[in-house]
Amino acid sequence: MLEHRIRGGGAAGSVRPFLLDRKKMLRHRKNKRRGTLDRGRGKQRENSERIAQKESRAGSSTMWWLCIAVFLLWMRSGGCTEKANTSDLIEYTAADFYEKLHSGKMMFIYFEHQVSPTISLFLVELEKSADALQDYGVLVGKVNCNKELVHTYCTEERVPHTAFLFRGGKEFLGFDLDTVFDVNSIVSEVLFAILREEVKYVHTDSDLLAMEKAARGKKDIVLGYVSSLGTQEHRSIMETAYVYGTKYQFILITGGPVLKHLGVNEFTHSSRVWFLHCRDRSGFTTPMTSERCPLTLMRKPLSTLSLHSFLQLMEAPLVSEVYDDPSSVQPPQFPYQQTPQVFLFSRPATEHLDRDTATTLAWRLRGLALLVLVHRQSPAVKTPEEYNAAYRLNEKSSEVEYLTLHDLDEVMDLVANQEKEEEDDEEEEEDKGVVDDEEDEEEDSRFGKLDDEVAASVYEIRGDMTDMDSITQLTSDNFHTAVAQSSLTVTLFYLRWDAVSMAFLSSFIEVAERLAGFHQQGSSVQMSAVDCGEWTDLCAAQPSSSLPMPFQPITSFPSVLLLRPKETAQHYRGMLGIEALHRFIMMSHQAAPVLLSTQEEVTSFLQDVAHTELAGYKPDRVLGLFKTQAHTGVSLFTEAAKSLRGEVLTGLLTDGLAEKWAAEHTADLPAVFVFPSWRTHTHPSCLPVSTSADELLSHINTALLHPLPELTVENLPSFLSLGKALLLLFVGEEEDEIGRRQNQALVEEMRGVVESGRGRMERYLACWIHLGRTPAGMSVLGSYLGSMPPLPALVLTHLPSGDEIYQYSANTPITAPSVLQWLQRVEEGTESPAGMLGDDNWPPAVDFYDFLKIMDEQEPDSAQQQTPDDEEDVEDVNVEEHVGVKETTNSFSTSPTPNNNPKTHTEL
Repeated sequence: MLEHRIRGGGAAGSVRPFLLDRKKMLRHRKNKRRGTLDRGRGKQRENSERIAQKESRAGSSTMWWLCIAVFLLWMRSGGCTEKANTSDLIEYTAADFYEKLHSGKMMFIYFEHQVSPTISLFLVELEKSADALQDYGVLVGKVNCNKELVHTYCTEERVPHTAFLFRGGKEFLGFDLDTVFDVNSIVSEVLFAILREEVKYVHTDSDLLAMEKAARGKKDIVLGYVSSLGTQEHRSIMETAYVYGTKYQFILITGGPVLKHLGVNEFTHSSRVWFLHCRDRSGFTTPMTSERCPLTLMRKPLSTLSLHSFLQLMEAPLVSEVYDDPSSVQPPQFPYQQTPQVFLFSRPATEHLDRDTATTLAWRLRGLALLVLVHRQSPAVKTPEEYNAAYRLNEKSSEVEYLTLHDLDEVMDLVANQEKEEEDDEEEEEDKGVVDDEEDEEEDSRFGKLDDEVAASVYEIRGDMTDMDSITQLTSDNFHTAVAQSSLTVTLFYLRWDAVSMAFLSSFIEVAERLAGFHQQGSSVQMSAVDCGEWTDLCAAQPSSSLPMPFQPITSFPSVLLLRPKETAQHYRGMLGIEALHRFIMMSHQAAPVLLSTQEEVTSFLQDVAHTELAGYKPDRVLGLFKTQAHTGVSLFTEAAKSLRGEVLTGLLTDGLAEKWAAEHTADLPAVFVFPSWRTHTHPSCLPVSTSADELLSHINTALLHPLPELTVENLPSFLSLGKALLLLFVGEEEDEIGRRQNQALVEEMRGVVESGRGRMERYLACWIHLGRTPAGMSVLGSYLGSMPPLPALVLTHLPSGDEIYQYSANTPITAPSVLQWLQRVEEGTESPAGMLGDDNWPPAVDFYDFLKIMDEQEPDSAQQQTPDDEEDVEDVNVEEHVGVKETTNSFSTSPTPNNNPKTHTEL
């Protein structure tokens, strides 16, 4: 569950040991819908111009600030699409960057290294977002690290795949390029980071209740639900929060138990917005005894303009009272134009009850229509006595319709039907002449029934042909020949009907394009693929000739194997992403081990990168020291080194050079020196040579393990595979130097726990998550405990003995002795668990339709109800008898027959 939470941040599901490059799928989605979005933006421009015209006619100076808000929101919702691409992306020099940085301005900067097709697409979207973010005081640009060297940001490994937000003269937050893949995601994520104090995040109903209690009597709450971050709907909420953040408390939810309280299916993909009336409850006719704030659902689809209009309606008077005839009452003025009006009539004798009725109906119409109470005793009211209600639906027709109201539901139905008719009219106007787009939207609506977002994305791009020219198609006939012709063959085994396989196939092809033309020391990498739906014998490792298969049958898809002539295949078990696979292949291409014969070669091995494309990456390194190459331990070390290919660089020292290194580190030959990436090369771990390669490999992996690792999306699967209980520390993001020092002190205390516990800590994996660098950890922590606890938080989970989750007391300082005592109480069974791990299953979004069961219920004499003897009898019946019976039945089809089984299903 932990792995799924970090991967997707959604509801609990089965463990998914992969991370896909979603930006390629989303890029197809974006291109496909670009035409539809442009038409929608054009419609938004028309709405905005209409608003501006109405405001001019109103001429109210008191509404001037609202005009500014409307204009700003209109600009960001796409009103100026035509000019969005006129400005080029600013390229800063190192001096310009530092000047802007020290000025304290907010900047969203990408440090460009090598430009791949994926990076090129990102730069195009980054350029489009420059104008959008400029209105929020954020400068957008890039620094070309090939021309300008900016310390840290042009040297670290993570930089090529990260864009950075700077604020107050320092780095504020880094964004993985997978999360900022288009204009909407860039604008929404940047604003989300800027407004982190204004926009709160809740996961459970108890979290929401706490926010309601805090806001009661102070602020109203705008609660928004989006199924995914970085979408157009997420951007609309963030832009609105930027304008109204000081007036309302904005809350964002992306899933979790809170949806059940709001009556939303957790599998729905439709965004929602609710307005919680926490500031003023005076409009109710009866005292409010509930702790909850009354809420109003925004019924229109979420967009920046619709959300702005909805908030304006929430500020409108609940009930207006007039002494004029409805026909004389002016239609709603700015900012409530085009809002229906409902009139109720009141008499002096029943004025109190009429006002209560009006208030009750007004709450039901909140956000849909404005309610007006007409005092009939006024001489100006000319409406006949037979009518007790009236309505004016919209501004297009200012005529007032009168009716006799028997039930409040009649008004609700009237207004709701009018809303639906207006939406249908707008859709017809927008989609006129674009039948193909309508069909696409109908297909898109089916995605909500797919229980896997990967499957939905692959289904959407099913019509796009995949260009597989850069990879070799392997078959049972050419497999052995192709593997023998290349020093390294990387093979993807996939199924065309498997969504994950097809999603990863595009990433695999991009890696192949990167490696095209790559040669090193006369050898090259051959990228290939096998369609296991077609070549089942090959994937089942069934030899088609006398040559044996170098791998076991493939049982999981997709699978990647690294094949070398006359060697056993090596499985790739890393992340299913472009960068991880590309790095693994580049490191696998190195000799294992590398024979080092001079001191200069050893120094280069420990300090330099194996290839320019691995610049910034710091791999683990291992050195084997032996007196001679004929030593028996050399073969064991070589076998272990081959198992470490792709993840660890290995080297071999012999003769005098080995003796020199052993003497400098006071070690006896033979020996194995382990240089973890997290430790300096001056203090390696020294291991003896084991009696078997597997034992030596186990010792090396133990020496490479960090005593207190930081959990990330990339390294989580490897740590879970250890099978140890997780002693997990959650720390928040630092806002200043004091916060950074506090987090550093907490990590040091956890390191003290490991050192003080010694042997008793072997059963635990002490680790920590930085919620600023791994935001998905917030969902993980919330799912563990049911709500977000105060940070820092220390939990014990994934116990081999059970699913219990234990939480260290938030009121007790985190110190090594206290934590060890707490662990002792857990082991003794005197500590109560704070929660339980959920089931590691991923149920379908909807129930399967058991059509056989339905047939049995409707047709009692169906095949499933028959006995074997009956079936044999049916098979023996003559065909001519069947024909005769059919003709006889048809000849009497016009005569009515009694229905002996009234439940029998018919098409009628």
